[in-house]
Amino acid sequence: MANTVSAKKMTRKIAKRTAINRSRRSRMRTFIRKVEEAIASGNQAEAAAALRAAEPEMMRAAQKGILHGNTASRKVSRLAHRIKALSA
Repeated sequence: MANTVSAKKMTRKIAKRTAINRSRRSRMRTFIRKVEEAIASGNQAEAAAALRAAEPEMMRAAQKGILHGNTASRKVSRLAHRIKALSA
């Protein structure tokens, strides 16, 4: 349990930051799920549109420290590859 004033303030700051990060992570995952569902349905145009909406969310999450930059890039790349494979 926090005893000092500064420690109590830090717990408040951490709780606020955790809530913000949870919201950002949830939003990003929702966008990714929409892409996954479009890929599963086999609709390439819908999947491409969903990826165009999801990519900035993922990059923003990387910028805010929710994901590592390379992880976000890898996820975008893999989704794009799967969308491209739908046409084949």
